[in-house]
Amino acid sequence: MAGSSPTVGVLALQGDFREHLAVLTNLGANAVTVRRPEELARVSGLIIPGGESTVMDKLSRLFGLAEPLRAAIDAGLPVYGTCAGLIMLADRVHDSIDGQQTIGGMDITVRRNAFGTQLDSFETDLHVPELGEPAVHAVFIRAPVVEEIGSGVRALASLEDGRIVAVEQGNLLGTSFHPEVTNDYRFHSYFLEKVRASA
Repeated sequence: MAGSSPTVGVLALQGDFREHLAVLTNLGANAVTVRRPEELARVSGLIIPGGESTVMDKLSRLFGLAEPLRAAIDAGLPVYGTCAGLIMLADRVHDSIDGQQTIGGMDITVRRNAFGTQLDSFETDLHVPELGEPAVHAVFIRAPVVEEIGSGVRALASLEDGRIVAVEQGNLLGTSFHPEVTNDYRFHSYFLEKVRASA
């Protein structure tokens, strides 16, 4: 089974990468940390975890990962970004700090910390047609929100007020929330299907 398991990396520069590694391992993937370009070159898919997008941006450039990541996304590498990872995948960011860059690749505009501070974290149930029933219990922690999507982007889930919190564009997947902190791993499974189809 190990031979047929996809090797999926988790960007481990900062943030809650350990939780994603545990989920991927539970789902049967060969989960590895990615901090250097040569490690990125060995994976069939990548998760960019939650954390602080401004710090991830700086560290990805410092470690020489930003350009290889952009090239890998352009070449079709499946990538799933959660919370800060979603910001990293966005082509456009509102409320970014001076000089902040993203990896990009997803034709979306996101707003950082759209719901306020850590004290404004919340949980809610989301209807996600692609994942079926029951509803996905989503945990939002200093979360971004998707304010605009391009023509090639699909909204997978929205809050009751219509704000988009999960998106998909080709091999790219993004959620504003943290599925790795619940016991519902359907978004990770959905991503692994992309990885296997792309391999």
